[in-house]
Amino acid sequence: MVDKVEKKIVPGMHPDLAYTLLTEEEIHRKVAEMGRLLAAEYRDKNPILVGILKGAVLFASDLFRAMQVPASIDFMAVSSYGASTKSSGVTRILKDLDQGVEGRHLLLVEDIVDTGLTLRYLRDYLEGRDPASLKVAVFLDKPSRRKVEVKVDYVGYEIPDEFVVGYGLDFAEGYRNLPYIGVLRPELYQ
Repeated sequence: MVDKVEKKIVPGMHPDLAYTLLTEEEIHRKVAEMGRLLAAEYRDKNPILVGILKGAVLFASDLFRAMQVPASIDFMAVSSYGASTKSSGVTRILKDLDQGVEGRHLLLVEDIVDTGLTLRYLRDYLEGRDPASLKVAVFLDKPSRRKVEVKVDYVGYEIPDEFVVGYGLDFAEGYRNLPYIGVLRPELYQ
């Protein structure tokens, strides 16, 4: 089940944020819920979680622990944003997987899907490596920005078309370490 978010002003919120979308508690609760669901799906499959650097590192790590089933984790680094707030539409692989995936069950783990271009590229790329199965888990979905259809199997939250930071999400490499997710004040990036 995909939950929607509500705007909130919370004590101690970073001053560069207009408001908070998800508190640390909401994030932990959703990751635990997704972990239980995925544990049932992958109980005897020994999946490889494929986290996409850098944004998904926190979500992938938390989800990996929450699943509590035999599994391994690997990471890919891709680029489609650079220092911009909008995707360039061109995806480049900067770091590939360290292990073979042929015949393995893969769970592609992303922080956010908006245009769908990067995720579609990654799905196609990994499917070409002949895994036993490939599913996608994203923490945040921004469907209003979709440019291409892409299958997402597990979604944490659906969010509005706002520029979000925190919990791995960044702007110019900043804000990733915030334990919550908030909307960056527009005057900081426009």
